[in-house]
Amino acid sequence: MVKRDVADSGEAQFSDAEIVDEVRAGRIELFEVLMRRYNQRLYRLARAVLGTDWEAEDLAQEAWVRAWSHLSQWEGRASFSTWLCRIALHEGWARRRRGRRMEPLEAAAERGDHAKGGDRDMREPASPEEGAEGSLYGAEIRTLLEDAVGSLPETYRTVFVLRQLEELSTAETAECLEISEEAVKVRLHRARVALQRELLERAGPGIRQAFPFLGARCDRMVANVMARIAGTGS
Repeated sequence: MVKRDVADSGEAQFSDAEIVDEVRAGRIELFEVLMRRYNQRLYRLARAVLGTDWEAEDLAQEAWVRAWSHLSQWEGRASFSTWLCRIALHEGWARRRRGRRMEPLEAAAERGDHAKGGDRDMREPASPEEGAEGSLYGAEIRTLLEDAVGSLPETYRTVFVLRQLEELSTAETAECLEISEEAVKVRLHRARVALQRELLERAGPGIRQAFPFLGARCDRMVANVMARIAGTGS
């Protein structure tokens, strides 16, 4: 008997509430649909709180397990995704307060193999569908942006991730973080200002290399203009 991929099934079109009802009724396999729907959001939020890939993955996994264990407690007053994010946030904040840095053995081994590259080596590679030059450029830009976002204070970073990366509304972000909408607006503004400053500082003297027009392009321009000038002569 071939096992059906629930992620590709019709249930993937169900609302969160419908899936939760089905899971509560015993269709445990549908929990995978929720995970695939919100894994990236949960990971991004966890990383915004704890700052490293391995901690974020561990926290996201723990949040999912806790969500499963307390699924009967979700009453629908907040959206499922908001409820899930709150679970991750509260656990992440608690870990940070406790100074919990108990690295899993698998992560420790991998980090040891990539000690020179640091946490950056554990990031997702660029899409192989891009051209070689585009992949390299895209990976460099992504690394620059990730490092700059990572340098933000956690209070700004979480707002930035939810508003800019996950594209939640101001109201949804405020509900997730349990702060006012005005606080979300202020933190997002400050995050953007700090991010712009950080990106410019990281670019350094290299910023002067932006928008190049040298070599063959310059030669072509010179040749075209000189040809037009020559054509207007008497």
